[in-house]
Amino acid sequence: MTTAVTELPATETTAAAPVALNFDELLTRVHAIGREVLAVHANDVDRLARFPAESIEAMKEAQLLSAYVPTEYGGMGLNIVEISRICEALGNYCGSSAMIYAMHCIQVACVVHHAQHSSYFRRYLKQLVEEQRLMASATTEIGTGGDLRSSICAIEVNGDCFTVTKKAPVISYGEYSDDLLLTCRSGPNSPASEQVHVMVRRGEYIAEPLSTWDTMGFRGTCSSGFTVSAHGSTDQILPTPFNDILSLTMHPYSHIVWGALWTGIAADAVNQARAFVRAEARKTPGETPISAIRLAEVDLVLQEMRHNVYGLAREYNELLKGGCPGQIHGFGFSIRTNNLKLSCSQRIVEIVGQALLICGISGYRNDSKFSLSRHLRDAYGAALMVNNDRITKLNATMLLAHREGN
Repeated sequence: MTTAVTELPATETTAAAPVALNFDELLTRVHAIGREVLAVHANDVDRLARFPAESIEAMKEAQLLSAYVPTEYGGMGLNIVEISRICEALGNYCGSSAMIYAMHCIQVACVVHHAQHSSYFRRYLKQLVEEQRLMASATTEIGTGGDLRSSICAIEVNGDCFTVTKKAPVISYGEYSDDLLLTCRSGPNSPASEQVHVMVRRGEYIAEPLSTWDTMGFRGTCSSGFTVSAHGSTDQILPTPFNDILSLTMHPYSHIVWGALWTGIAADAVNQARAFVRAEARKTPGETPISAIRLAEVDLVLQEMRHNVYGLAREYNELLKGGCPGQIHGFGFSIRTNNLKLSCSQRIVEIVGQALLICGISGYRNDSKFSLSRHLRDAYGAALMVNNDRITKLNATMLLAHREGN
């Protein structure tokens, strides 16, 4: 198998300078899509718990689904910092749409970082660019207690073909995706921790519903459960063990882009609060409303949240460019990554809650232009995406062995 050690340095070197120079223009376009498409349908998507088809179609038209694909395959070649800024921008307008985009980008990163030595996946990356295919993830499994490093199902190989059946309690937007990246044991006799990452394409699997998706927040992600029965070619198995993919890519990339989109949701809540305070200020010209003090306080927390996200994003990007998988594997970076997730998932609730207090009953009402109902319900979902208690316990274990400065 090709190891991630030799693959990671190549990821960022494929980014072309002209793309970086035009990024501000791209981000302006993303905000336009947010205003004209995502924001227009966000409340309907939330109310009906429906897939934000209009949003994803607009992203496809803008070629955003291949933004992280290297330029040699026709993609934009953006880095993790730039992808995070796109996720934050989308989060300003629709949390569910932003979450779908972020989770798609995580899957793209797994292929870009760990499968470019495979001719099958090189062809796939070109197809992803041409067709703007939407990728989803099937990593959780009934019976593992949410442990991504453990699988019950196993891939069965016969010659050049494989079959696998997995009971996944959650596959975000699985019914609407084009391709799935699925985890399983590397064989029927393999231990639970010896996993592989396998791509299955629409038409190569049957998904039988296990559960529905009627939740408080992130309702448009349509994260129902399915039993996935799939078949395909052994070329579709990523050539890097899943344990390395999880440590080097999925874990840090997920927490960074999730933190970014949560920052976008929080920023929009602060913008709502700012608009409310301005409306109040117009009633008493020359006098600053007392609520402006609370606005200044919550803006400070938002700044800290954003700073934390992009601080780790830049650190991860530098490690990728420098080819430092050992440091990414290390306890220090893993703890900082986990701390980012813990901090952001707590800060978003704090920020939206403070914005709600500023807006008062206008923020509490569903029929108000200052409504923060959707923001607050989405905010509380952040702590449950890889439960914060599990992450805190893992950090406690690592801290016992970690020496500061290493």
